[in-house]
Amino acid sequence: MEYKINVNNQEEIYDLGKVAKQAAGAALLKIKNTVILATVSRDDNQVAENFVPLTVQYVEKSYAVGKIPGGYIKRETKPSDFETLTSRVIDRSLRPLFPKGYAYPTQITVFVLSCDSEVDLQVAALNTASAALYLSDIPVNKAVAGVRIGYIDGKYVVNPANSALKQSTLDLYVAGTKEELLMIEMRSIASMESMSLPVMAIDPMLDPTLAENVMLKQGINEFDEDAILLAIDKAQSAITEATRAYEATFAPLKKEDAILDYKADLVNESIATYIEEFYKEDVYNAINQMAKSERASELNKIVSNILKDDVAVLEAWDKALVESVIHAYKKKIVREMIIEKGVRADGRKLNEVRPISIETNLLPLAHGSCLFTRGQTQALVITTLGNDKDAQMYDLLTEKGIASDTFMVNYNFPGFSVGEASPLRAPGRRELGHGNLARRALEPVLDMNRLQTIRLVSEILESNGSSSMATICGGALALKAAGVEVEKLVAGIAMGLVFEGDKHAVLSDIMGLEDHDGDMDFKVAGTKDGITALQMDIKLGGISRDVLKEALYQAKEGREHILSIMEKASEEIVVNNAVLPKLELFSVDPSKIVDIIGQAGKTIKEIIEKFEVSIDLDREKGEVKIAGENKEKVDAAKEHIIHITNKPSFGGRGGGRDRDRDTKHGFKESKPVPTFVQDEVVDGVVKRIVDFGAFIELPGGIDGLLHVSKIADHRVDKVSDYLTLEQNVRVKILKQAGNKIELELMR
Repeated sequence: MEYKINVNNQEEIYDLGKVAKQAAGAALLKIKNTVILATVSRDDNQVAENFVPLTVQYVEKSYAVGKIPGGYIKRETKPSDFETLTSRVIDRSLRPLFPKGYAYPTQITVFVLSCDSEVDLQVAALNTASAALYLSDIPVNKAVAGVRIGYIDGKYVVNPANSALKQSTLDLYVAGTKEELLMIEMRSIASMESMSLPVMAIDPMLDPTLAENVMLKQGINEFDEDAILLAIDKAQSAITEATRAYEATFAPLKKEDAILDYKADLVNESIATYIEEFYKEDVYNAINQMAKSERASELNKIVSNILKDDVAVLEAWDKALVESVIHAYKKKIVREMIIEKGVRADGRKLNEVRPISIETNLLPLAHGSCLFTRGQTQALVITTLGNDKDAQMYDLLTEKGIASDTFMVNYNFPGFSVGEASPLRAPGRRELGHGNLARRALEPVLDMNRLQTIRLVSEILESNGSSSMATICGGALALKAAGVEVEKLVAGIAMGLVFEGDKHAVLSDIMGLEDHDGDMDFKVAGTKDGITALQMDIKLGGISRDVLKEALYQAKEGREHILSIMEKASEEIVVNNAVLPKLELFSVDPSKIVDIIGQAGKTIKEIIEKFEVSIDLDREKGEVKIAGENKEKVDAAKEHIIHITNKPSFGGRGGGRDRDRDTKHGFKESKPVPTFVQDEVVDGVVKRIVDFGAFIELPGGIDGLLHVSKIADHRVDKVSDYLTLEQNVRVKILKQAGNKIELELMR
């Protein structure tokens, strides 16, 4: 039966009781032409451990957009990064709803069966999964809603269409119930202003100060703390509206709760009192062992010593029981120190950041590298630069064709970083999530029209909390170390919150112990001027907005402290130009592109083989991009191409100008290049109009480039609206380099 719910700018149609009837719960959601199926299944036998054994799998079916999977195997196989990250979002949003002590293996499966390009799949997937869970016999009595908040034309927008989101400067995804928020992810989106300046060689990796050569001027859209709070308020109102509508619709259809057993915490007041009397100092000493492996080892020793005591033998205390009590006691001590004394396990103040050390370009053959160490967390972040062909290609159901990603962040977390003897494995959901967070934080400060493809790899060498934030800090400096143009440095800090009764404490730069024993943690990344990325896994029930505001502003203080240290390290970076790949971008007469290609591609193949470079050509704009590992060979290839384009062509598409043609004997020798004085004003004639400007014939028979940015005192979208062929114009000479002349239109 179908149930229509109009909420948050979209109509959701839930078809219930129609499919997957043997699952514990199932829901089929339709939004426009998107159809999503979510099911919930539960085993009857509990696992031995006391945790929620929940697995979420979000799967996109290629047939949803009328495609056959690409590659050798024509079926869905390994999940894409988007599928993995969406599974993680659903898991983080629904896991807190399960009853305490629930230990039955549970599987939530979400299939995208039909996909409308305008529908937000992450919002729809979470809402469908929540409906299936709410309708099941699992004792979950709250509905969850996911909403996305954009900031478009100065207004916060709830659940913008995918096309509208591309115009937004904010992407905030929030999940929660009607009483509390459960999960937040945020990123800022950079804007662009056209600043195209062709006919110039661009090598930002070797000289990032060449601002005049940048093809797109980028604006960073950082959001301050108050703006983020307003956006969260908007999301919370939308979630409350949605969840109330869901519960009102689904409550009469919900299955009766199954009769289940729940695992109780292993507690024993006698053992706790015994530890308080005889092992309190030992527990304090164990807490002071900051490394996870060392702390665990010390606690295990205490457990062994207790079990050897006569009292433990006489009382027949079980090892598992003693372990449970010792860990509960450890947690109690940690929280009491923070709340009552304002002191943390390592002696820091609540707002104090651990000591930081930074070393850049320690890897001689890497394009850029940074070793960032903060306390007992250490990340080695490496930058590798490539060209367009090195971009990561991927499919999105909501996009037509294959997309490519020219900025990648890979996060690796080997077992030795926490003292564990575990084998290396393929990256899991946690690794992909941390890499995605770092990418979202750093991408806004990169030039969106950069020439190179960038891959950042973060190798976590040591971890005691906040390794994803170390990746962001080290990543920003590794980019600078590779000569990449970074508009502002970005730093990240992980925050924690501890609540006891009516008291609370906000912790800056949390370590692993505080992450484990605290009530909330969230990660904030940004520049000195605002936040670029945010990730929270929280419950706001009983937590005031003022506490959240306090935490965000304390994070700002910590971020500014870290950035001040990073700025000093940035000033000391020595870019290793010898190992950087060389890129050249310049423009030629579009009619000369055929001369570069040659008959059947012969000429360009010879250039590529002779100079060991890759060449990309834009026929319409006349742009030539050359990339190679050797600077001298790239320069030589550029000169060779310029020589080809300066040669006169006979007829065809590459035909020369009439003024250089001798109809009886073919082509004459080129005329001498006239010389102009800077700021000289001359008369000219418009000879060719292109999308980036116009070519003006000047006295002496030479053409100069009038760039689109030099036509008017405001942005010009269409050159032909201002100029026409053979129009007489007055122009100013801005710069001359041989036969290359830049002009400005006299207004």
